[in-house]
Amino acid sequence: MPVAISVEDYHGPPGVYRERIVDPPPPVPDPEDGIVPAKVPPEASLELQHVGDMRYHVRHHHHRERPGHDYAEDVITAQGVQPHHKTSYAETMMHLFKGNIGTGCYAMGDAFKNGGLLLATILTLFIGIVCVHCQHVLLNCAELMLKRKRQEEAAMAKQPDANGNGTKFENGTPTEAPDPIVTPTVTEPLDFADTVALCFAYGPPAVRPWAPTMKNAVNIFICVTQLGFCCIYFVFISSNFKQIADRYGLVLDVHLHMALLVVPIVLTSIITKLKFLSYCSLAANVFMTLGIGITFYYAIKDLPPVSERFLFGRFDQLPLFYGTAIFAFEGIALVLPLQNEMKHPTDFGKPFGVLNIGSAFILLLFTSFGFVGYWRWGEDVQGSLTLNLPDNEILAESVKLMIATGVLLGYALQFFVAIMIMWPMVESRVAVARKHPVYCEMVFRILMVLVTFLVAECVPNLGAFISLIGAFCSSSLALMFPPLIELIVAWTNDNLSFWMVAKNVVILLLAFLGFATGTYESMSAIARDF
Repeated sequence: MPVAISVEDYHGPPGVYRERIVDPPPPVPDPEDGIVPAKVPPEASLELQHVGDMRYHVRHHHHRERPGHDYAEDVITAQGVQPHHKTSYAETMMHLFKGNIGTGCYAMGDAFKNGGLLLATILTLFIGIVCVHCQHVLLNCAELMLKRKRQEEAAMAKQPDANGNGTKFENGTPTEAPDPIVTPTVTEPLDFADTVALCFAYGPPAVRPWAPTMKNAVNIFICVTQLGFCCIYFVFISSNFKQIADRYGLVLDVHLHMALLVVPIVLTSIITKLKFLSYCSLAANVFMTLGIGITFYYAIKDLPPVSERFLFGRFDQLPLFYGTAIFAFEGIALVLPLQNEMKHPTDFGKPFGVLNIGSAFILLLFTSFGFVGYWRWGEDVQGSLTLNLPDNEILAESVKLMIATGVLLGYALQFFVAIMIMWPMVESRVAVARKHPVYCEMVFRILMVLVTFLVAECVPNLGAFISLIGAFCSSSLALMFPPLIELIVAWTNDNLSFWMVAKNVVILLLAFLGFATGTYESMSAIARDF
């Protein structure tokens, strides 16, 4: 579940921001008029514009490693650190691939085992198309809400001040300005949570009070999803390292392998220099790309007859398929940041734009990866296809090492997104955190790494864990919020049609059904391992 946050422009929930205080320049004597303010250099002027803006700033963590490059303006994504510059069509396509192709791709073989070769293929294509449609819904709603926000701001600017300036008269009588709509604090360009909040704030009066709650709900789901990814990473890395260690006679329990991972993961998670995080991201992307190609090579070797595989999975296993599939496809939090960073944002959502072309490739990759993985290994397919690779070949072991190392380096980037949401809340409520923000944030990061480690220790079943995170969090973000806000916006604009209602009701029912059954079956599978 990938998300993108601009470090400099990130806003947490109201009332939990770190306010940056910038002292004005001292006055200097003037021979004629006495004391006048000193001229403000451009850098200081920029700082003064942000006084009191209550943004979450991490500038104190970062040193400028390159002259003229402001690392605080870089964009943090769960898949990498991207320089704050406008991207081309091809660059955005690459970011979309990096944001969606990861551990979920390797889990598709397990998904096809639960769904069957034929049924899983049909359902994978259906779920992928629905997810892309919901991403288009989010893009459209964000565009409408941005226009509405600017219209409201323009209307507010025309309202009379305390002296009556700007008052409109009708038949000699001053008219009363309409009460402004109270909206949560949002920034431009809008992100996922901001869009949902504005849809509720500008919606029918009955749903307007829910705007702050919905914004917090989206952030909470994103945060839980990111920490869930981190827990999955512990299980994924330790399972692959265990196979390599067992091959060379170092037989240890998988839980001990997880414990050994705590130190390197903590060291990467306390990195706050964006330059070093970008190096981790680049190495992780190279390892993941090589790993996918070599794994596919092993999967298509010595394929058995298709008749040996089930075409349809058991009904009670379909929720597990749903959870894994939606986990793999859920990249909705990434679409708005990617569009906003393009040189030509309209190229993102058009028919042959980045979203449709990139998602089509990703959908075909996931479907073929899952199909071939289950066809090759059948009921023995693991929660990650890398665990099915042979243990006695150097090339196969190098794949496991590369993928595990790539995921290890990617942990810090997934973790960073959750910290950006959680830390301002902690800092605003703990006095010692405000007094010593840097040290306390480091301690908080270490504690959260230990939390993900403890959760992973309790849930070593990789396949069931992936399905649980997908059903519980990913289905909410990908399939619940988009149809809900589309219905609210259409109701507000008086263009609600029968087919729109029917379509969104079907998507919501699918999401709720998958959420309930997928969570239950995943928890049951995890419980059976104890």
